[in-house]
Amino acid sequence: MLKKGLWIVLVVFAIVIGLYPSIYFLIDRKFGLLSSKSAELLTDTFWNISFYIHIILGGVALLIGWTQFSSKIRKWNLTLHKQIGKIYLASVILSSITGIYIAFFATGGFVCSLGFICLGIIWFYTTLKAYLYIKDKQIEQHQKMMVYSYAACFAAVTLRIWLPLLTMIYGDFVKAYIMVAWLCWIPNLIFASLITRRFAVQKT
Repeated sequence: MLKKGLWIVLVVFAIVIGLYPSIYFLIDRKFGLLSSKSAELLTDTFWNISFYIHIILGGVALLIGWTQFSSKIRKWNLTLHKQIGKIYLASVILSSITGIYIAFFATGGFVCSLGFICLGIIWFYTTLKAYLYIKDKQIEQHQKMMVYSYAACFAAVTLRIWLPLLTMIYGDFVKAYIMVAWLCWIPNLIFASLITRRFAVQKT
């Protein structure tokens, strides 16, 4: 019952935050994090292209990524599982690369930028490795890397949980954001490690 409940919560968060980027097309975009950006940066063409690629495709990856862990979908239609996987792969590759770029302009300076750059690199690496493993028919390694990949992807959710909490605690958005640049993904990867270890124990 607990496992099913956690799964439902994960899916709900993935869908809600996955659809979040649509807000930028419905209202004036200068809110939240963008309100802290300079007018010069917000009018930079390359930064804007990178920003929208990152949030749109990151949202797509978050929206569809959880389906890859559904054994029911794999058994029902393996071809669908593979097609969704290809969309996830393409979305992550583009979103992670553009995410690394825009991380250089992160609010909070070097420490904050470094946190998001590390996240982007890890997301890119784990996803690419998952793809290479499945191409080589190393299913267990593929599944393990996908757990890490989606844990990194889920940073979009945990960031939005941590940020308001830490902002209220410290009363300082920038200080909270610097911490969130690391907190949004490190605990996720630790949790992913525990999951993959548990699976390994169950199979022995």
